Amino acid sequence: MNTLPSISAMPAPSAQQVEAAEEVRDAFGKFVGQTMFAQMLSSMRKTVGKPAYFDGGRGEEVFRGQLDQVLAEKLSESDGNGAGDSLADKMFKQQFPQHAQTLERAEQHAPKGLAPLAALGTLRRW
Repeated sequence: MNTLPSISAMPAPSAQQVEAAEEVRDAFGKFVGQTMFAQMLSSMRKTVGKPAYFDGGRGEEVFRGQLDQVLAEKLSESDGNGAGDSLADKMFKQQFPQHAQTLERAEQHAPKGLAPLAALGTLRRW
């Protein structure tokens, strides 16, 4: 006999729970994206030698890490639904299973066929 309720039989999570889970997912996705792009930029820079002319010298070496960090932030923001998101989603489900279940339950209990903002148009106006 199965005493555990199925996910579909569980009540819908509260708005606060969903908001907290979304914040964790967004922060985790941002972290994974920035880490992935930072490692990629670091590896790319190691494959290219220093130019004979127009090398920034020690000053460029000092600030290259900061430049790579800013570039990684911008790349992760503009990634959209690219490589970082699919990897981050899988890792999020493993690292934060309770938050992932909260978001899955919220999606199951969301109105079907209508986007949340589109549902506003169906309300009666007095």
